[in-house]
Amino acid sequence: MKTKIISLRMERQCLLQKADEEEYQKLYRDTQPGQNVYWNGFGQPPVLSFRAAFDDIEFNRERQRRRALIKGRFAGGNVGWILPEDLELFVALYCKPLTKPTAEQLQILQLIETAGPLNIQQLKEETGLLVKQITPILHRLQEAFLIYEDQYDEDWERGWYRFDELFPHVELERYSRLEALKIVLQRFAYRMVWFDLGMVKSFYKLSVRDIKAAFGALEAEEILVPWGTGWLLNDDLQILMEYQPRDLHFVYALHRSDILYKANEPELKELAKELTAGLAYDHEPLQYLLIDGEFHGASVGHFRNGPYDLNDIVCDLPDADSRKEEIVQAVRSVNFGKEPLRFMGRALSGGEQQQE
Repeated sequence: MKTKIISLRMERQCLLQKADEEEYQKLYRDTQPGQNVYWNGFGQPPVLSFRAAFDDIEFNRERQRRRALIKGRFAGGNVGWILPEDLELFVALYCKPLTKPTAEQLQILQLIETAGPLNIQQLKEETGLLVKQITPILHRLQEAFLIYEDQYDEDWERGWYRFDELFPHVELERYSRLEALKIVLQRFAYRMVWFDLGMVKSFYKLSVRDIKAAFGALEAEEILVPWGTGWLLNDDLQILMEYQPRDLHFVYALHRSDILYKANEPELKELAKELTAGLAYDHEPLQYLLIDGEFHGASVGHFRNGPYDLNDIVCDLPDADSRKEEIVQAVRSVNFGKEPLRFMGRALSGGEQQQE
């Protein structure tokens, strides 16, 4: 059953057959909020790396321009991009009401409400506050869905609006958190096939209590069924009985904002910690290795503005050496052609000279 689940998951993640624009939009909807490439994608549109049969950075840049993707702070206060038609769902999941506003928060909110849109420089001039004081206030008001940052291109001068000015028809209380979570969980379940509580908590950054309540409701409605330590969609249980798994043979180096990484972050951090124990050089995980549908290691080194320090590739495959060229090429391809220094602790020919 595990082999079937992994194969079907890879199909539904569009990692076996790249998605056309129609399927891509469905995949994006199901795996919101979207994010850009970890670290080196700051300011860029969100992407679903390796999953599109076209340039999805440009595709999403155009969607941003048309406001077919909108920005917010979701899942632990992280910036993400969602479809405007799903805004009410994500308000229900992530809205943090401003119950005890500070004087500075009220000052900035009133300015935006009466004189907005305003950018940060204008707010600085009006209030006398420093940018480092203003920025967290804006973020907090954003999490309360009182204001909206209209980032429709890559310009740094972004206007902050009253939320209801740009979204006058959005009903902030249309869904309860339970109702919203039941909807997004079914989408998550479809793309992950099998999942457990930890994966949902890691991806959505919601409380265990809320997640368990949604599981219970979906089980009662016979939409989800328990399977081992996790759950499947009831429909998928039937599909898997007849499903013929695909022969998987691929290596992807996934960045740390990738859907699959975010759903498995605690376990992957622990895996990297185990595989890098005792290394004398910088060994922060840069990308994680998805090999034949499962995570088996990471490229490690040091993040920089520009090419990272690629100090090593660590892997727990017993036959890692037989896949060495594939793995190194996968890491090289997401690091602008840069050669790692080492593979499994051993110097790679050319890599050391290139980086020293």
